[in-house]
Amino acid sequence: MDGMYSMAKRRRRLSPELEKNISLAKKQIELITAIIHDIDEEDIQEEYKSAFLPVMSTYMSLDQMYKELGINEDTTNLYELYLSNLEKFKSEYEL
Repeated sequence: MDGMYSMAKRRRRLSPELEKNISLAKKQIELITAIIHDIDEEDIQEEYKSAFLPVMSTYMSLDQMYKELGINEDTTNLYELYLSNLEKFKSEYEL
């Protein structure tokens, strides 16, 4: 009987806490993106944009992976990476 269950597609494990954190991350990304777009000087704006890229791409990977796989070690690690990228960006760039 157990064999039948292993053939079935494993259900995505959901995490209300991680979902909330991803949602907060999305708001943070939108806010910082808006602030960067408000920078008048083009050179500085470009510098901020490229510095913010690791934060943005980590968030996008996290969001996508969570939607596909739910919570697992990889999504948890990606969230940690997002947080450390965000901290690094904030410590190096004034907003």
